[in-house]
Order: sequence, then C-alpha cells, then structure tokens
Amino acid sequence: MILIDDRFLPESEASVSYMDRGYYFGDGIYEVFRIYNGQLYEKPAHYERLIRTAREVKMRLPAPIETIDDRLTELLERSGVRNGILYVQITRGVAPRSHAFPPAETKPVLLAYCNELERPVGKMQSGISAITLPDIRWLRCDLKTLNLLGSVLAKQEAAEAGADDVILHRDGIVTECSASNLMIVKDGEVSTHPADHLILHGITRAVVLRLAEENGIPAHEIAFSLEALRQADEVFLTGTTMELFPIVTIDGVSVGGGQPGPVTRKLQAAFEKTIPI
Repeated sequence: MILIDDRFLPESEASVSYMDRGYYFGDGIYEVFRIYNGQLYEKPAHYERLIRTAREVKMRLPAPIETIDDRLTELLERSGVRNGILYVQITRGVAPRSHAFPPAETKPVLLAYCNELERPVGKMQSGISAITLPDIRWLRCDLKTLNLLGSVLAKQEAAEAGADDVILHRDGIVTECSASNLMIVKDGEVSTHPADHLILHGITRAVVLRLAEENGIPAHEIAFSLEALRQADEVFLTGTTMELFPIVTIDGVSVGGGQPGPVTRKLQAAFEKTIPI
C-alpha cells in the first residue's frame, strides 16, 4: 500500500509524474521512521526534523503536520507492518523543468510506504568493518534532503573495498558515516561531532546521547580527528535502522581488539529498553 498525497493505492497503481522536481532535481525532503511493535519510534522528533528541513529549503508542506500524521498513522495500520520502517518523502511538486522555484500554487507531492525490516541483531552483536574517505557531500548535511549522491558514492566505495560502511572526514576531521552518525569511546568517554551543518542531526544519535547521560557515561559533542578515531577504544555508529552498530575494523585495522566494547554494549542494552513492547 502506497500513500500519495491523500490517496492510498496498491503498489501496482502508484506513480508520480516524470516532471516531479524530486525526480530531476532531487528537490525534496524525507524521513525514515522505525516501526517497533506497530508503533513509530521517536515520532515527535522525526516530525520536528521534517518541519525544520522543509523550512530551511523553503518548501511548504502539503498539509498541516497533524494531517500528515493522521495519514501516516492510517498507512501504518493499513500496511499491517509490525516491525520495519515507514518512509515518507515530500517534493516541491510537478512543474516544468526550471532551476528557480515553481509558481507558488504548485502543490508539493507526498509519497510514503511501509516495509518490513527485522532488527539487525547479528551485526549489532558482532560489529562491522569500515573504511575512511574524504567527505565530498554538500555543506548542509543537517538537512534530510533527497540529494544523496555523495552518500551513495561513499557506500559504493565501501562495497568495492569489501567493507560494510564508510567513515567520512573533512580535512582530517571526522564527520559521520555514509547514512548514520558516528561515535567513539576513549577512556570510557563518548565523543561525537557537534550537531552543526556538517552532519545530520540523527534521532538515534540524540537518543544515545540522552542514554549516556542517564547511565553516567560522559559524552561530548566535539570535533575529533582521524588520529583520535584510530586511537579510540571503541567506535560505533547510530541510525534509525541500525540502532547501534559497533565498528570493529577501520581501514583493515582492528578497533579495541576487534570486539564490541563495554561502553557500546551498555548503550545497546539501554537502547533496547526504549523500544516499545
């Protein structure tokens, strides 16, 4: 079942115009909600970020956020998905191709769907590998837009290198991963890049920082170097679909003996308790 604007359609009947600005400009925004036991996790935070991104790219929403919430709630109910994701994107609408914004009366297009997705427990337990690459993305990574080619290219570099993900850096300062935030642990303290324009202000990132404080784990939003990354005792990424993934090798070198560390494990356990039952 696909939601397009206010219509619920079978997937076989769903379509968007070739003149949609999301298709030829990537002129759109999106959110990915995690579904746990039939509920949208951290729903208010996702809506807050959606509204902020729309405002920053000067895009009006197709309906009040309360109406959008009603439609997404109905979509979730119709889908029957208990554990998975709900993806929603909004483009600036259908209009003749022109870089300037279309006329004010152009209606934004909303598209959403749900997919089943089990929790990746295996990788959460064993950890993953990563490589480091320069961050070639644009300078508004805090906005969750459809312009993801930089992330796509980075992820492909990882795949071709036989790694699971990429750790990005700008002039030697670590930012985040291809589609998730990054945290390191040194001497029992967590560090992660500040929530500025160079990283996405991740929902799971915010949850983990809150859990660190609640569990007496010092956590700092501070920029750190590639050298600090390589000297870290533990490294892990955070994301909506991945929760907390330990990174146990970076550029072929083991992190913390190649095993997930105690701080990562403690935060994983704390996160587990926030999942709706």
